[in-house]
Amino acid sequence: MSTQNNQDENTEKSLSSDAMPENGNDNIILDTGSEDNVVTTNIESDAISSDPVDSESQISEMHKEISDLKDQLLRFMAEAENVRKRSERHLAEAHKYGMANFARSILTVADDLSRALQAVPEEQRDGEGLLQTLLGGVEAVERELIKALDSNNIKRIDPTGEPFDPNFHEAMYEVPNSGFSNGTVAQVVQPGYRLYDRLLRPARVGVAKDVEGVSDNDNDVEN
Repeated sequence: MSTQNNQDENTEKSLSSDAMPENGNDNIILDTGSEDNVVTTNIESDAISSDPVDSESQISEMHKEISDLKDQLLRFMAEAENVRKRSERHLAEAHKYGMANFARSILTVADDLSRALQAVPEEQRDGEGLLQTLLGGVEAVERELIKALDSNNIKRIDPTGEPFDPNFHEAMYEVPNSGFSNGTVAQVVQPGYRLYDRLLRPARVGVAKDVEGVSDNDNDVEN
């Protein structure tokens, strides 16, 4: 009986010594008494321990990435806002000036009506008859057309007596001794039109030129 107890104690000590790692070895072997049931567990010390320097470096890189992403987001938002404003501006201009081509085609009708009225001699405008009836009808049509153009912000440019402006006027000839000062519109050959602040057609005009003043200046130069 004593011999059997000693053998059991030696077996337990052998199992205990075999289960403990030697010299800091990370491999732990569990023996269940059978060769087919040996379990080996490997514990990596690197996964347990952490380096403070590496952690700070990772945090710094993360902050930099967040800052870069935030900057990109702000840029994208600003660009999207600019695109939205440009689209709204283009849409507003399309609504405002979209009828420009149509308005230019209508101007020829206004010119034809004006020429028809100017073709009637002054001495035949008074009285009664077919000509006067037709003249009254053409004048009524011209008034309605000008009214329709004006209601759509198409303004007529008739710059008689105004200073010549190359932005809105086209000089066709000079008018000597017109009674206007030099550089003033003395005659309007064809009225101009503008749509809001955009020029549809410049007014064709004759510009005043004081010939007597020019002659006096020439004489002064010769003397």
